[in-house]
Amino acid sequence: MTEIVLKPGNATLADWRAIYRGAVPRLDPACGPKIAASAAAVARIVAKGEPVYGINTGFGKLASVRIPADDLETLQRNIVLSHAAGVGEAMPVAVTRLMMALKLASLAQGASGVKPETVGLLEAMLASDVVPVVPGQGSVGASGDLAPLAHMTAAMIGVGDCHTPHGIFPAKVAFVSHGLEPVVLGPKEGLALLNGTQFSTAYALAALFDAEVLFQSALVTGALSTDAAKGSDAPFDPRIHALRGHKGQIETAAALRNLMAGSAIRASHLVGDERVQDPYCLRCQPQVMGAALTVLRQAAVTLGTEANGVTDNPLIFPEDDTALSGGNFHAEPVAFAADMIALAVCEIGSLAERRIAMLVDPALSGMPAFLTPKPGLNSGFMIPQVTAAALVSENKQKAYPASVDSIPTSANQEDHVSMAAHGARRLIGMVENATAVIGIELLAAAQGCDFHAPLDSSQALEKVRKILRAQVPHLDDDRHFHPDMEKAIALVRSSALLDAAQAIDLPGISGDL
Repeated sequence: MTEIVLKPGNATLADWRAIYRGAVPRLDPACGPKIAASAAAVARIVAKGEPVYGINTGFGKLASVRIPADDLETLQRNIVLSHAAGVGEAMPVAVTRLMMALKLASLAQGASGVKPETVGLLEAMLASDVVPVVPGQGSVGASGDLAPLAHMTAAMIGVGDCHTPHGIFPAKVAFVSHGLEPVVLGPKEGLALLNGTQFSTAYALAALFDAEVLFQSALVTGALSTDAAKGSDAPFDPRIHALRGHKGQIETAAALRNLMAGSAIRASHLVGDERVQDPYCLRCQPQVMGAALTVLRQAAVTLGTEANGVTDNPLIFPEDDTALSGGNFHAEPVAFAADMIALAVCEIGSLAERRIAMLVDPALSGMPAFLTPKPGLNSGFMIPQVTAAALVSENKQKAYPASVDSIPTSANQEDHVSMAAHGARRLIGMVENATAVIGIELLAAAQGCDFHAPLDSSQALEKVRKILRAQVPHLDDDRHFHPDMEKAIALVRSSALLDAAQAIDLPGISGDL
């Protein structure tokens, strides 16, 4: 696997994306002195004997309970075991790895008071591909993502299960087989590992990276649908978009214009076309998709900042042995970013579904009903459009903002929570739904262009059609549709469409992606 040097506080979105895709993070050696200084500061605080939250007191509503020095290791172990109370389906391994890397970067900034060997174990687990099994439900995104991070930490002390390259095993077994040793947590360490927004941020980042592929693929299928419908590229004229001034809209229009450049299908109806205007799903692509791009980029800025932050509590400042208790664990920024991603993903799929509906309607497309040469005997694309509509409707329901919700926890000590975990965790499923819609549009748009033979689309779009047709032939008579859809969806998910249209500069979520 590829290795990258992780520079906490200065990691790029490209770094996090690489880790999500399987790269192994190695901490910048410059972090070592900061980690050691932070741990030494905690040791000095403990030696003073004064009560300091999270170091020698109880937690949350129990912060006023003083813990004797002899019980401090037990205190940290207890917080891990008691807080490992998640339920539900386990996190995807790739997202859990990203969560671990985010926690690694946070601890390595030297404000959390953990020992170098504790940080080293987290780094070694990532290098060995020993990944804790973490239930996905149980966080409200308030005092950090406590339950999921507790499950991660439980594995570090030898409790629970771990994914390994050879299957799932008890943590102790997985550690022995990979030459790892569980840690004994010292003062502050359990709380440092449990506090933080890394669960929510990992899910949101994973969805952001997948949403970029979704966005760019939807530009490709949107251009192909425009050609299939013999739509106009005049709405993509740069002069229109310069007058409004939105960067995302300008870049999206340019991409659509370039995707269609040189299309013989477009050239065939430049003159004598009785239609005056196309439906919004074609004509307003730059406005809708450009707005989605802008929203995704703003979410990327927020999440990039969050990924480089320190979000546990209390925070340790070694220069004067101060432990300051604050609220960096509150995941409101992540909740807002997750809601923004949800809105953009929902709209990308919604607009694409309208293009599919337009293509299958002979009154709008001018093509055979449901894109089949023998409508009536054959149903053609009738039900794939229904499936797309169902997926879009599901995404609309999921897109309701999570950040506006709150429920008090911890005996009302945590009386306002972010719900970032809910907001972020739903996103991968939303992206999958929208990806399926784009896969269906790919099939429908390619089928529509087939009716215009021998005219070809642009060079870039013909490459896209070619890669599809290598796996899915033109639909003459009805056949088992599900395998065709699965192949098309897989092409979208794998970025194959983007590889086929690589000559076109498609706008991305961030320059460093």
